[in-house]
Amino acid sequence: MDERKKVIAIVGATGTGKSALADALAAELGGELVSADSIQIYKGMDIGTAKTPVAERSVSYHCMDLVDPDFAYTAALYQREARRVIDGLLDSGKPAVVCGGTGLYVRAALDDFRFDENRELYKERGREGIGGETADVASVEAAPVLSPLEKESHPISTSSLSMAKRRSDDLRQQLNAQAEKLGSEAFYALLAERDPESAALIHPNNVRRVVRAFEFLQAGSSYAKQHTGFESFKAVYPTHFIGISVEHEVLYESIERRVDAMMAAGLLDEVESLIDAGHKDAPAIRQGIGYKELIPVLDGSRSLDEAVAEIKQSTRRYAKRQRTWFKRDPRIVWIDATDEHRMRLAGEMDGGTFTRELLDKAFGVL
Repeated sequence: MDERKKVIAIVGATGTGKSALADALAAELGGELVSADSIQIYKGMDIGTAKTPVAERSVSYHCMDLVDPDFAYTAALYQREARRVIDGLLDSGKPAVVCGGTGLYVRAALDDFRFDENRELYKERGREGIGGETADVASVEAAPVLSPLEKESHPISTSSLSMAKRRSDDLRQQLNAQAEKLGSEAFYALLAERDPESAALIHPNNVRRVVRAFEFLQAGSSYAKQHTGFESFKAVYPTHFIGISVEHEVLYESIERRVDAMMAAGLLDEVESLIDAGHKDAPAIRQGIGYKELIPVLDGSRSLDEAVAEIKQSTRRYAKRQRTWFKRDPRIVWIDATDEHRMRLAGEMDGGTFTRELLDKAFGVL
């Protein structure tokens, strides 16, 4: 291991074994763990977010259980807290093991980005978002991409631009009407489901920005991409990035077993407790996989079997989005855990051996 690199990031899709590896690695190195999960920051959301139980933690954990579910936590707040923790660990000579599947939070903690809290947008230090916040998304979508010679011989007509502007105005009116009909929280929850990275950059009550985010999606882009410069990968700390990969079908079977284990551990009771505590309408509950699906079960409008099936499907889809996100980062060194997952699913490997095998592979790339 390069002693200059005192920060290690363990990333990958949900259910791959990140938490177990990060805990073991931090213990081996004498470090501490920094969570990079946008839902684990909420108190009381334990089983559904797969928090490592306190009794099973080998080291100190940070950036978990920070706020109640009703609190509108942002990527900017997370960045501030995560960097405060990491700086403190490094100053004391301890390695920081950053672990999480929320790609935006991993980059918020470790990469050279700055959050402009007055404008509530995230951007790369020294660069404005592509096209600027006022760029007309529908116009960008409508305008053909031409070479310099084509531009001379086929100039974009005024009528084409006017039509694109009308399309943009129509879309914005439709989105504003939908926001008014649903209410700001439900409208924001829709964005969080379709584009969680962009939603993490926007306050739930900022309807205008939520509308803009939907406009970017309609144009085949995203608010996050336009306002962060995600194509540039520059860390503020010397960092080892390790990703855990698992073949799709094997991971999906692991996810199914994991959801069943969560239900057996009392996930439905956890959701009921959160509702009883007055958090039913909290965005974190309405957005969180494993929580939003179970609310209708408790009010009698859906069967438990249907809800569990949807949790499994939503988790598989989320894992696919996570893989896509992390595969874009060229700094990540991937270790394959497919065989370990197969053996564990077959009952041929216990949890302790599984973790030791991943730990050996991690040390092999450090």
